[in-house]
Amino acid sequence: MESGKQLTSTLALAVFAAALGSLQYGYSVGVINAPQKVIEKHYGRSLGVLSEKTVLSENSTEEEDAGKHPAVIMYWSLSVAIFSIGGMLSSFLVGFVGDLRGRVKGMLMCNVLAVAAGLLMGLCKMWKPHIMVISGRAVMGFYCGLTSGLVPMYIGEIAPKAYRGALGTIHQLAVVIGILISQVIGLDFILGNDNMWPLLLGLSGAPAILQSLLLPMCPESPRYLYIHLGKEQEARKSLQRLKGPYDATSDMEEMKREKEEADKQPRISILSLIRSSVYRQQLFVALMMHLSQQLSGINAIFYYSTAIFTRAGIGDPVYATIGVGVINTIFTLVSVALVDKAGRRTLTLAGLGGMCCCTIAMTVGLKFQNDYSWMSYVSMSAIFLFVSFFEIGPGPIPWFIVAELFSQGPRPAAIALAGCCNWTSNFIIGMTFPYIETWLESYVFILFAVMIFGFTVFIYLRVPETKDKTFEEIAAIFKKGRQNTAQSPINDIELQQLKTATDA
Repeated sequence: MESGKQLTSTLALAVFAAALGSLQYGYSVGVINAPQKVIEKHYGRSLGVLSEKTVLSENSTEEEDAGKHPAVIMYWSLSVAIFSIGGMLSSFLVGFVGDLRGRVKGMLMCNVLAVAAGLLMGLCKMWKPHIMVISGRAVMGFYCGLTSGLVPMYIGEIAPKAYRGALGTIHQLAVVIGILISQVIGLDFILGNDNMWPLLLGLSGAPAILQSLLLPMCPESPRYLYIHLGKEQEARKSLQRLKGPYDATSDMEEMKREKEEADKQPRISILSLIRSSVYRQQLFVALMMHLSQQLSGINAIFYYSTAIFTRAGIGDPVYATIGVGVINTIFTLVSVALVDKAGRRTLTLAGLGGMCCCTIAMTVGLKFQNDYSWMSYVSMSAIFLFVSFFEIGPGPIPWFIVAELFSQGPRPAAIALAGCCNWTSNFIIGMTFPYIETWLESYVFILFAVMIFGFTVFIYLRVPETKDKTFEEIAAIFKKGRQNTAQSPINDIELQQLKTATDA
């Protein structure tokens, strides 16, 4: 293997330590679903809807009615939604936190939030469970909004070019593993029961403790050290630690050219990035990639899967849902293996095309499953295939391709904007899908099919392949596109204006 391109133990440790934040994100996404009935029962007790005797009983009609009480519904919905709201708000701060003290120290600082959130939820029985859980979920959402940007940023900057795609996909792999772990240990005979559910929620903060022990052993991003801080020797040492003994001249030259280019540009703020026509193409591509991930209907599929599995005659649909989680993990591993061979653009197009076909099959299955019993299995198969296609490309790739599309100057602001777009669209789908499903009934997934088709056409026409390209080469693709539209002189003037307004 060529020197400087091998996977070293230090690089593996750095990626693993960073990905613990992604694991925590995935766990927090999935953990709230399994113990819903148990948590609603304790909310009812805290709110005075249920008596102590009812809460302690295993079977009760009053217990079943607790989840239908307006107050319980409101606090439960807030427990779920507040997570996304926290993520939406904190995603704007990714660039600030990442640049403040560096990527590694930024992740370390965020762990304070994760541990605090875990304690709030783990000790929720000591006061009012609904207040403690909602507070903990809000803090955890704030943490996950930061880590969902910092982790791909750090991994993207330390990964060798030959493995940038595979290592970038590790973020999504850790997320789906976290979801799967939460589904398994959330089973009622493990932790999803009356006595253990606070521990189940409290474990959300556990990976942060391990990460806090490992991150101090990880080198800082060489690109951050050299391009942002101008510390050439420290950046060279970081490269040597990450890639082993090798001639770092080519990597240093690449960073030097990027630094020279970055010095001509300002440190781009979020507002400047939105206003700038210089980066408009990259930003539009980045946002559309994240929208294609969330507006594909992947979360709606998860919301609807239990009902479909139930109609198919499965006695305990929770195990089928865990099966979906296993498929999630397996095909994310497939993406890790393929992304640096097939390419980002190819896998995304293949994934979206397959998902579009699956949503049509899902619609047919839902429409005719009352007439033909075997149609339920068509719907089930469509769910598994939909998830498989999602994890091949549209799931993992948007998280790391944003870091590839932008140079060091605008990268933190771009990742912050893309993350906010992702969290916001996730929140909108989660809040509106029940109403859309009521309105369109069995045709609900046709809406997603239309959107997926639109995203597929856009990516085919506008998204370049970034496989095996340096950050400098990728930036040149968009620069060439701008020159073809005869805007280069205007853009040069705009860059100079941005440079004089860095603090905007």
